[in-house]
Amino acid sequence: MDDSSLLALNDRMDSPAVSTTTVTNSQEEVAEEIALETVTTEGWNLVLYNDEHNTFDHVIEMLISICEHEAMQAEQCALMVHFKGKCSVLSGTYDELEPKCSKLLSADLTAEIEA
Repeated sequence: MDDSSLLALNDRMDSPAVSTTTVTNSQEEVAEEIALETVTTEGWNLVLYNDEHNTFDHVIEMLISICEHEAMQAEQCALMVHFKGKCSVLSGTYDELEPKCSKLLSADLTAEIEA
């Protein structure tokens, strides 16, 4: 090999290898479809709002019995509701959250399901 061939080979060895991945439109469409399905089926939150008439104990008891929270989690949610005005206490599908929201409302708490 002559000097110019050695220099050219050396240059190629020093340059980093570059590889690219091309995503096809069909893969993008599938990813978007999966993301949309996830949002529409699981993207709901049960939000509890602050009020002026329920006690901390009542709110905590309802979160434990209706939302199946542990005592510490229910206490933390009650504090967030009190200081922030609202708290997302549960996430899931609309069909999962709707009966729990109805029970919270029946217990005289202020709650709604949000996307």
